[in-house]
Amino acid sequence: MRVGYLVNQYPKVSHTFIRREILALEARGLEIDRFSIRDTTAELKDDDDRAEATRTRVLLPPDRRAAAASLSSALARCLASSPERFRQASTLALRFARRSERQAVHAAYLGEAAQLKLRCDERQVAHIHAHFGTNSATVAALCHALGGPPYSFTAHGPEEFDRPDLIALDDKIAGARFVVGVSSFGRSQLLRRTRAADWDKVRIVPCGVDDAFLSDRWLRPVQDVPRLCCVGRLCEQKGQLLLVEAAARVRDRLGAFELVLVGDGELRPDIEALVERHRLQDVVRITGWASGAAVREELLAARAMVLPSFAEGLPVVIMEALALERPVLSTFVAGIPELVDAGCGWLFPAGSVAPLVEAMVAALSAPLTELRDKGAEGRRRVVARHDARVAAALLADAFAGGGTTRS
Repeated sequence: MRVGYLVNQYPKVSHTFIRREILALEARGLEIDRFSIRDTTAELKDDDDRAEATRTRVLLPPDRRAAAASLSSALARCLASSPERFRQASTLALRFARRSERQAVHAAYLGEAAQLKLRCDERQVAHIHAHFGTNSATVAALCHALGGPPYSFTAHGPEEFDRPDLIALDDKIAGARFVVGVSSFGRSQLLRRTRAADWDKVRIVPCGVDDAFLSDRWLRPVQDVPRLCCVGRLCEQKGQLLLVEAAARVRDRLGAFELVLVGDGELRPDIEALVERHRLQDVVRITGWASGAAVREELLAARAMVLPSFAEGLPVVIMEALALERPVLSTFVAGIPELVDAGCGWLFPAGSVAPLVEAMVAALSAPLTELRDKGAEGRRRVVARHDARVAAALLADAFAGGGTTRS
């Protein structure tokens, strides 16, 4: 079976879990065509991502004029081959647009869908699976309306659940062959937007990790060092500004320690300014974007991983940290409590500095025996629930059966 994977930007530094999923599916014998709406080559930091980029078909040329000409040509070809399908797809695009804050962009989405449809015809793609229920799922739905293959998508959150009406999440679910949530919480949010008659098409397929984190050869005992690590895009929803505030209080209580922020993003200047204001230059280190191997080394060098998110799906970096036997400090948000509890870390309410401080103090003060016990339990859970090969088996079964297709 040939399946097309569609992502708005792929490969990408924060989408390693998609690459793992694709490779695990290919190991099961499926043929996967990778489609990215936009080219990401210039942004890539990881050698594995660069290699994946050579296997990915980009729908939009980087030059705007070339992109416009390409979209126009694809639309003309789809119109000529099936005027009725083109009318149906145009009607669906207009329906999506009327619900959106960015109505004009849906003409481009229809062009991207036409591009995708032609590529699927050429490659004999039997099914399209989109990651994220936002614009990639829009393009997949419009492609199907144009006469392309049936589609499914994985909704991760929080973006899809923050604005379900504006992205027409209910219409996308209704037209999909099946829909995936990455946690029980994620599935519940999809069920809120699904007719009861279609509930059986909404399933859970957890994100997973592979041998880059699961192999025993990476394991190293946690060391008695006063270091915590936070991995994630530097943005509002990850809570790093709150983390820096907490770091100032922890330093005042415990003295010197190290907090490593692995990642980059739009909030970096604000974080750096707050670090300077609290005179935390000797405490906080920001690495910028890092390769998968570098992330692994930063996690292994820490006592624990801290992620004080305000909104999430179920972060893969939590699985990565636990797979390496590093306890996790995080918030009672979305799917996180389905994996993390007192057995493998510390949970605290989102948005408040004081509970975060107490969790950080507990992790930095805990005896090594406690850290190792929590780490071992975390690894056991990840091996049992978040092996990418197990997730691939669930997806392969869904691609083969998948439920009812709606035209």
